[in-house]
Amino acid sequence: MNAKAKAYALRREVLDMVYRSKAGHIGGDFSVMEILTVLYYDIMDITPENFSSNDRDHFILSKGHSVEALYAVLSDRGFFPKEDLKTVSTFQSPYIGHPNNKINGIEMNSGSLGHGLPVAVGMALAMKLDQKPHRVYTVLGDGELAEGSNWEGAMAAGHYHLDNLCAVIDRNGLQISGTTEEVMTAEDVEKRFSAFGWETVRVDGNDCDVLKAAFQKAKETKGKPFLIVADTVKGKGASFMENRAGWHHRVPTEEEYLAAKEELEKKEAFYHEAEGK
Repeated sequence: MNAKAKAYALRREVLDMVYRSKAGHIGGDFSVMEILTVLYYDIMDITPENFSSNDRDHFILSKGHSVEALYAVLSDRGFFPKEDLKTVSTFQSPYIGHPNNKINGIEMNSGSLGHGLPVAVGMALAMKLDQKPHRVYTVLGDGELAEGSNWEGAMAAGHYHLDNLCAVIDRNGLQISGTTEEVMTAEDVEKRFSAFGWETVRVDGNDCDVLKAAFQKAKETKGKPFLIVADTVKGKGASFMENRAGWHHRVPTEEEYLAAKEELEKKEAFYHEAEGK
């Protein structure tokens, strides 16, 4: 599978969802897409067939406001019909604006920021106690690092040497009210996690190849939980959205929708063509 092209195809699904439903956090959806694509297509042992079993990897989207990106991935992987995406954020639909564990493929209702990492720590510890060989993955937003529960989770993960736990920070540098550094600085995050006993790495979070290498390193690390600080671009793929805090939660106009769709289609085609050379 061409992960780079797939990420742009999935962004088009998100664009359609947000434009159709008139709701959604499109900036963060776009920034996190390569992370979710690599996890679900190349790294994690999670499928529609094994999801009802505990004998598999586990995933929590802590930055639950980017659920449209997760919906796009899960539908493409066959957890539910793509037709369901047309109901996102409509009356009485289970496909609401944050993860809902009544939907196949979703383990935890998230979006109350700061909860994903501590829950993932508990899951990883339980798997250690049960001597399960699988892993737990969670994706956080950099803005939610201001929540203190993250640091309790980080401390516990280091204390219990949870080398079956991998956390990813979608480090796009922006949140709803401005830059993370203006609101509550998140820099030197690797040093903070290292102080709690984590192994850390910082990578380009919109590059599928380096993400795959980072996740492989996480699997090979023993005795420590693993943190990937993934530097990403908010609104990645639509030039007029990129690095703009205003696109944290905004619905494109018809003109913006068509412009973004054209850009995404061109980039998807570029990566398909590049693979064929």
